[in-house]
Amino acid sequence: MHGRIVSEHADILSIAGAAKRIAVLGIKTEKQSGEPAFYVPEYLKQAGLEVIPIPVYYPQVSQILGAQVYRRVQDVPGEIDILDVFRRPSDLTPHLEDILTKKPKTVWLQSGIRDDAFAQALVNDGIDVVQSKCLMVEHRAAVGARRQ
Repeated sequence: MHGRIVSEHADILSIAGAAKRIAVLGIKTEKQSGEPAFYVPEYLKQAGLEVIPIPVYYPQVSQILGAQVYRRVQDVPGEIDILDVFRRPSDLTPHLEDILTKKPKTVWLQSGIRDDAFAQALVNDGIDVVQSKCLMVEHRAAVGARRQ
């Protein structure tokens, strides 16, 4: 089973709109509330989605947005609809094995984050990939499209 690089806007909206459980790799804490890696997951939680924090830093933090923190993607129990990634392209490869072990349905690289080789490795293992798109923007658009 092959995944795909998702680039059609309708497909991106469909993925964003259908997701219920979103794990956020590289999430920031409430102390960084002005940064996208905090306010995007905060928006998703307020929109009614389950947000699972996977911070890279902040070893002392056990909860973010009221949810238990996990240190690796593979440690998250249950299925992950979207793994929302807030990591620089140069920092993606060390997470590859962990992500492949868990096999989220979609790996979503936030705005400005693109690594074609990383994305292709995920696709080859059956995982869909969205690159360089803001999940908050696309989720808002998907919810808005449903209301029309």
